[in-house]
Amino acid sequence: MSETHIHMAGHVTERHITRAGQGGDRDVFEYALIRVVPRIERGECLNAGVAVYCRARGYVGARTHLDEDRLRALDPAADVAGIRAALTAIERHCAGGPEAGQAAGDDAGRRFRWLIAPRSTVVQPGPVHTGLTADPVAETERLLDLLVR
Repeated sequence: MSETHIHMAGHVTERHITRAGQGGDRDVFEYALIRVVPRIERGECLNAGVAVYCRARGYVGARTHLDEDRLRALDPAADVAGIRAALTAIERHCAGGPEAGQAAGDDAGRRFRWLIAPRSTVVQPGPVHTGLTADPVAETERLLDLLVR
């Protein structure tokens, strides 16, 4: 199914709508970048990871990568060990199980929603985006390579 839309500037676009069962072997997923904001008052940030959620596959996962040189360029006094610990905790939280602490019993969606809740800390989530994927685990790695590394 598709819909044709005419934008204010007069451009005509076609938007394809995929309904359950019509996406082939691909499922809708959501993702958010994990950002490091070493000095909140300055608002500068560094992408340090990605969290991915795919409801259809019951998957939530996170992969992180901290570029210490870029971090120190933003804040030479940044607490690298503390930031690494926070990033590791995000990966554990997404993985679930005993390593997730109190979130161990939560379903994938609840763990993702907790993770992407806005916060004013050094490690924080970016906005949520969506896409289609046949393999959310591979998508997590692809997004890490594309947007973080």
